[in-house]
Amino acid sequence: MTLLQHYLAEQVALDPHAPALIMGARHMTYADLEADSNRLAHLLREVGCRRGDRVVLLLPKSPAAITAMLAVLKADCAYVPIDTDSPAARVELIIRSAEPRLLLTSPAATRLLDGLAETGVLTPAVRIGSVEEQHVEGEGYRSMFAAADWAHQDAAPPAGANTANDPAHILFTSGSTGVPKGVVITHANVTAFVDWANGYLKMGPDDRWSAHPPLHFDLSTYDIYGTLASGAQLHLMPASLNLLPHKLADFIRRSELTRWFSVPSTLTFMTKFGVIAQDDFPTLQKLLWCGEVLPPPVLRELMRLLPHVEFTNLYGPTEATIASSYHTVTQRPADDAEQVPIGTPCDGEELLILDEHLRPVADGEIGELYIGGVGLSPGYWRDEEKTRAAFVPDPRSSDPRARIYRTGDLARWDADGLVEFLGRADSQIKHRGYRIELGEIETAINALDAVRECAVVGLETGGFEGTAICCAYAAAVEDLQPAVLRVAIQDRLPSYMLPSRWRVTDRLPKNANGKIDRRAVKEWFQTDGAQPQ
Repeated sequence: MTLLQHYLAEQVALDPHAPALIMGARHMTYADLEADSNRLAHLLREVGCRRGDRVVLLLPKSPAAITAMLAVLKADCAYVPIDTDSPAARVELIIRSAEPRLLLTSPAATRLLDGLAETGVLTPAVRIGSVEEQHVEGEGYRSMFAAADWAHQDAAPPAGANTANDPAHILFTSGSTGVPKGVVITHANVTAFVDWANGYLKMGPDDRWSAHPPLHFDLSTYDIYGTLASGAQLHLMPASLNLLPHKLADFIRRSELTRWFSVPSTLTFMTKFGVIAQDDFPTLQKLLWCGEVLPPPVLRELMRLLPHVEFTNLYGPTEATIASSYHTVTQRPADDAEQVPIGTPCDGEELLILDEHLRPVADGEIGELYIGGVGLSPGYWRDEEKTRAAFVPDPRSSDPRARIYRTGDLARWDADGLVEFLGRADSQIKHRGYRIELGEIETAINALDAVRECAVVGLETGGFEGTAICCAYAAAVEDLQPAVLRVAIQDRLPSYMLPSRWRVTDRLPKNANGKIDRRAVKEWFQTDGAQPQ
């Protein structure tokens, strides 16, 4: 039985002094990471963390955050990573849902903690610990320990009782009703993908892996545990570089990365601003993307500039753990219209394209994509209704426990036996790698007294923005400008969920059933300069 923390222990036995984590001037060896995470795990047990408890991580990306993740696992708990840039009102919903035993944080999250204190969620039952030397404190809260408090703890790993089927973490994603939903991911879910991917990518101790995504994003799961499982180096990229394309490219060069893994919008960003030179990144061997479609013109340009690099498209929702299929591009696309397939299933995974009666469609026909196999999450945290709706009984099996996951994506088998992704079948979109329920944005906007009704739609742009988030609304007050509305919802939604395009109208179009006609709304935004009629 392999648990995620076992990867670290195995590498310590092989080469304890090898560098594990690098972020600027901060370096941690495998031995350092093992000892520090063991000490923190003992302290977590001392302050009351027990098997199955949740520990919220309000931490920016850092070596201390990775240490905290591993410590939580070693204490037989599950961690809940949260974006420290999220509005306090949204984080409050996650904390109330997760009901954590402890909240691990740092002074970098003080502003968010202040906002949480105002919501009343930081009750005495929610204990707070700091993973840095400094305590965190504010009006109504103070951390019960800081990093110095576990220095005297035992550096040996605590005895554990967890199994591979126990939750390792809960990732909260956008929810259509306005309440984020927690996807439960087990140790076995992650190790199945890591073991396959490291073998396929031939990961080894000489590799230098990127850590580009934020820690609450599921791509980071492979960054961390794929690195630890192979004894490689994980180079943590500061979030501040995301808006600086030349700095992103320089990070790859200076870190001498051999592997890069990110959402396509990051690659599009660097390509759009021309920061990648011909034959750049000489140490880079493999480039992977996941989370959304990489525009063919961008891929063609990257393959021209980086002929020495292998390019692989990964596909998979959070509910199926990191990725369920892959396709390595062996030839540069012939033109800008040639789409890259999402390919074939990873080992232990299964892709099914079914009709509305859950029957397989013929090759070349469009159907809805379902996933089966080892990556499937047990379901949504404390939400049986959503779990039953998304994880449906496998129609091929008589075992009531056999399930397949309904992705909501449209797909078909091509002539080569590869799966082609054709878009969404519902109101969910991908925007800069994030999966977003448009209903959550509508809920936040409709909660404002100044708005009579609104409709939020996604519009494919083909550029860096990917799917643009567009909002048409009818105001309940005079002269409600989009800029005012945008400011009003900043305290309810993270920045990546804020609409970038707006339309003001007296009345939204309705269909024969009296419901908002979202197709007509989308046509408004597709028509440049047109005003709604």
